[in-house]
Amino acid sequence: MTDQLPTTDVHATDPAPEAAAVDTSDGRALVIGEALIDVVRSGGETLGRHPGGSPMNVAIGLARLGRGVDLLSWFGADEDGAAITAHLAASGVDVVPGSDSAAHTSVATANLDDTGAASYEFDLSWQVPSVWASPEVAPLVVHTGSIGAVLEPGGADVAHIIAAHRPTATITYDPNMRPSLMAPPPQTRPLVEHLVASSDVVKVSDEDLEWLEPGNDPIEVARRWVGLGPAAVIVTRGGEGAVAVTSSGATIEIATPRVTVADTVGAGDSFMGGLIDGLWSAGLLGGEHRAQLHAADAGVWTQVLTRCARIAAITVSRPGANPPTSAELDRLTP
Repeated sequence: MTDQLPTTDVHATDPAPEAAAVDTSDGRALVIGEALIDVVRSGGETLGRHPGGSPMNVAIGLARLGRGVDLLSWFGADEDGAAITAHLAASGVDVVPGSDSAAHTSVATANLDDTGAASYEFDLSWQVPSVWASPEVAPLVVHTGSIGAVLEPGGADVAHIIAAHRPTATITYDPNMRPSLMAPPPQTRPLVEHLVASSDVVKVSDEDLEWLEPGNDPIEVARRWVGLGPAAVIVTRGGEGAVAVTSSGATIEIATPRVTVADTVGAGDSFMGGLIDGLWSAGLLGGEHRAQLHAADAGVWTQVLTRCARIAAITVSRPGANPPTSAELDRLTP
């Protein structure tokens, strides 16, 4: 599923920004999930091959904003895997040892329509490596989502890792549904709701909820999910902005900056990275700050989400999943 933005003014920059300097003095993030090769096609023509995968994109976005990130993934020690490793290293993401143990690297084909929105086809396998080395620094936040959170055999292992880290780390989750790889909604919904209940912050698109909860109001679904345990559930609505529902009873709505859309690949992932980074800057991450996260007022959420929308707008204004660095975010005004 993708987020869509309307078009007007362009605020783009180089397609490959330099990574920000990483500061690990206030902790690191652990991101768990797929890293693969995206093949982008439009009108039957292949436009390019480049590293992708929703969790990997979140890790890239966080690292470009200056955060220390470890990615636990599953790809091959092949040419495509080498491209993934190099791409992650260029943005300052550390790969957890053992992540390159797959027989081959998975591939996702993104088919762009006339508006630049992407639909996906997959040749993919997913599992948590049987042998992997835990990062030396315990994570302040653990993020997962999309395929890696629900596809077996790895999905169950992801849930166990989350449970192990929850006492000391904030848990964030983005369902980022891939219907072609997931069981029908009645079977997928309990898995998603279990992860929602285990999470502190959930970001979900209205398109995801349309597939998972057909006919139900996305904001009402968000309210129900908040009742399962998260401090907040954020529903992104593409060009319509985003709405956050919090456990303290607040509903916060923010608008989307208007940009000319190159394509929407990685829009939701860059929003998610910005969300984690914003809560990090607000001092609300870590298990010891769970109560403060639940108590955060509407002003805090408005500030964080407005910045997330700017990050996503910059991402869609240029081709591919190419989130901004912190320097670009300060310089550009979508």
